[in-house]
Amino acid sequence: MIKPNDSQTKTTDFGFQQIPISEKTAKVAGIFDAVANKYDLMNDLMSFGIHRLWKRFAIYTSGVRPGQIIGDLAGGTGDLTYHLAKRVGDRGLVTLIDINSQMLQIGRNRLIERGLLNNIRYVQANAEVLPFPNDYFDLITMAFGLRNVTHKAAALAEINRVLKPGGQLLILEFSKPTWPGLPRFYDFYSFKILPLLGRWVANDAQSYHYLAESIRMHPDQLTLKNMLLEAGFSKCDYHNLSGGIVALHRGTKW
Repeated sequence: MIKPNDSQTKTTDFGFQQIPISEKTAKVAGIFDAVANKYDLMNDLMSFGIHRLWKRFAIYTSGVRPGQIIGDLAGGTGDLTYHLAKRVGDRGLVTLIDINSQMLQIGRNRLIERGLLNNIRYVQANAEVLPFPNDYFDLITMAFGLRNVTHKAAALAEINRVLKPGGQLLILEFSKPTWPGLPRFYDFYSFKILPLLGRWVANDAQSYHYLAESIRMHPDQLTLKNMLLEAGFSKCDYHNLSGGIVALHRGTKW
């Protein structure tokens, strides 16, 4: 008798649900297909615009320099790519990488509209299997994408592979609130207000229920730091933003 493939028999989280591993990539793709056109607007509304400050802090922390080769993984509509491309200049290169073709196309169109052409390229790829050679990037950024990856350890190992020795990984992601009293308010906002915003603005409450659930299922600050260490990164640290609602993790390839 033929045994089922592991991806058919094993499960993984999709929000608070457990689903077959083989289904997660398609389900996540469906979420982003549904919200792509309103993605940036919803980010502004959901965070009161603060997500732009989080991203600017990540760019500042990166220390990106002219001439560097950078990967913006799960780069979506190109917020980080835009600022990175301006900093690496004509001698540098930024690759906007996303698994979702619709998000990638929106990002490409918006960056072209902003006049950035010569030092950006676009690659559709899964973070778990990156189509780049070993020791290629000086820096990889990943903003609000890791929690949607099925095999996070595999993705971190792939990122480590394609970074140059001494290269940095920056992960900006939702995390565990640390301020007293904040978790209760944050839960109310996440599970009551966000779906209503999703319904009113994007005509899609379900995707924003998933957002809130996926955040709760994502590893907390210390767990993610340990995952970076296990993937072969050194000098791993993190910086809490907005009381730990978001954290910026950083690791350096040996």
